[in-house]
Amino acid sequence: MSSELSDLLPVFLAEASGRLERLHTLLPRLEEDPESRREAQRELHTLKGAGRMLKLPSLAQLCHELEELVQKTPPGWLASLQRGLDQLASALNQLGKEGQEAPTSGQEAAAPASAPDHVRLSSRDLNTLADRATRIRILARGARVFHQRLRELARLAQEGLHEEDPKQLLAVVVTTLRRLALELELGQTRLQRLAEAHLDHAVSLQMQPLGPFLQNLARHARELARELGKDVQVLLRGEDVRLDRRITKELEEALIHLVRNAVDHGLEPAAERAAAGKPTSGTLTLEASTSGPRVRLAVTDDGRGIDAAKVVEKAIARGLTTKEEAQGLSPEAAFRFLFLSGFSTREEAGAVSGRGIGMDAVAAACARVGGEVEITSTPGRGTRVTLTLPVAQRGEEVLIVKVGELKLLYPKSAVKRFHLLPAQNVVERGSHTFARLGDRLRPFISTHRLFAQPIPAVQVLLEGEAAGVKVAVAVDAVLGEEEVVVRDQTHSRAFPSRFFSGAAVTASGEPMPLISPLALQQARVAPTAKAAPSKPVRKSLKVLLVDDSFVTREMERRLLADAGFSVLVAGDAQEALTILAENPVDCLITDIEMPGMDGLDLTRHVRSLPQLAHLPVIVVSTRDRPEDRLAGLAAGADAYLAKQGLDATELVALVRRLGGRG
Repeated sequence: MSSELSDLLPVFLAEASGRLERLHTLLPRLEEDPESRREAQRELHTLKGAGRMLKLPSLAQLCHELEELVQKTPPGWLASLQRGLDQLASALNQLGKEGQEAPTSGQEAAAPASAPDHVRLSSRDLNTLADRATRIRILARGARVFHQRLRELARLAQEGLHEEDPKQLLAVVVTTLRRLALELELGQTRLQRLAEAHLDHAVSLQMQPLGPFLQNLARHARELARELGKDVQVLLRGEDVRLDRRITKELEEALIHLVRNAVDHGLEPAAERAAAGKPTSGTLTLEASTSGPRVRLAVTDDGRGIDAAKVVEKAIARGLTTKEEAQGLSPEAAFRFLFLSGFSTREEAGAVSGRGIGMDAVAAACARVGGEVEITSTPGRGTRVTLTLPVAQRGEEVLIVKVGELKLLYPKSAVKRFHLLPAQNVVERGSHTFARLGDRLRPFISTHRLFAQPIPAVQVLLEGEAAGVKVAVAVDAVLGEEEVVVRDQTHSRAFPSRFFSGAAVTASGEPMPLISPLALQQARVAPTAKAAPSKPVRKSLKVLLVDDSFVTREMERRLLADAGFSVLVAGDAQEALTILAENPVDCLITDIEMPGMDGLDLTRHVRSLPQLAHLPVIVVSTRDRPEDRLAGLAAGADAYLAKQGLDATELVALVRRLGGRG
């Protein structure tokens, strides 16, 4: 497997494990139920396609043989299928071990396997959850009764408007309202207590010790060190510390990156260490600890360290600060520049990593879970990167802000101070905007410019930090604050999606996007050029990619995105039709084998719709027989490509030719 695909190995293993589990579930029904056999074929077919895309021919061939077995059902096929599934499980297990412990020469060590997407619950936990759900349902019924009584009271009051002496009726209304208010308060208190207990219990089920996660990181570090020819001792501390598994999963890639940085760039080769009077063996420490409601994860190496002066020098050269401002910067403040996209003091990035390359992604991952990241370093002695995180993932406190005609959410944790900012205190210097706050100038981001909204006479400046990076943002006003549950979302087409990290539904039922302070900070570092006469820019083609395998979908998405296309993705045909109804696209790329409506039926359906009849359709499938290609073209596809040996250049050229023909 190439290094470009190695990061997809854990995803593939997780997906394959789920499909294998589904196949075992189907096994008892296969002999009697044709639909179960068709589903088993789809699972094996999808797994075969993903294996071929990842260039795992042996595994793909095994899946193909099992698929044929289910299709032809020869004598003794069930027993053969059972043995084949056991063989498949063994192959996946071996692949997982090889991916982490024995990468081929010259190949980057694979990432540790992701945390499983399921947890085991005891019958006691299930009973508790069911009991609380029942009590919540009872409270909901009580709320409906309460609503009916309010409507009755309103009707009574309406009728009383026609009475000559309404005093008696008014007394009844007042008495009833007081009683209802008391009942409402008691019901609200019960519901609040029940919700808190329910949430606490649900969160406790997500807590897991960090030992296995740290051990996987350590294994990854040792294998990478061996690949780079370095002698590295890895120390683990705090393996019993527990953390919400959702946070661990969110930060997995960030921690892998920090380990790569430490081993590749932080720790010196043995000869360099010996010349510096250090032990020839480097030390990498992975440490977890608790501090009240927070968990600290630290990656520490005793390597080269980072020169704060060089960081400041690069920041001045990029216009991120001035010589005057830089004189008062502490080393910790200087290191915050490393969290900006593309910032690095290293002249050349190594084959594996480069200090600063991708540190913006580390900061962004921390910010998404409500955490912070800090770097401390001494040249010649080493570097320590500390992630301070909440123990568990709960609702996020946000501010509802107004920007022109827009209402958006902004993380409350990223705001330390508010300032009123009249127009006369706004200073423009080159491509950057500053706020005059007393005797200092504070650079800030104008959300009005980013979102093309009018700038008011007086703005509100939100000043604070996000994941250790100082951020100041100007908005029209702060309308209020709430606790919300933030979800990933398909970002609004009205704005660049990079400025939003998710979306939430407020208490009023209104969905709003959540601003990413770090993305805004990056926009200030690399501001959008002002409108000026220039050469016309070719429109980026928008492609809809449909495949039920996440691995295959992600690989094809990367190919297309690297070619400059805007890519939407769907996991099945029904989701694709929903996206097509809401998003104009230039080209549709679809697999054939999918649950429900398959790719050929999707193509026929698209061709039957007047508004989509001329949409270019490309089929990409593991089916590569002549009759399969004819079936695809007969269904209305403009082109048919085989997944095995998929040529990225050919796919990109097809999309450009077909998608740009309108």
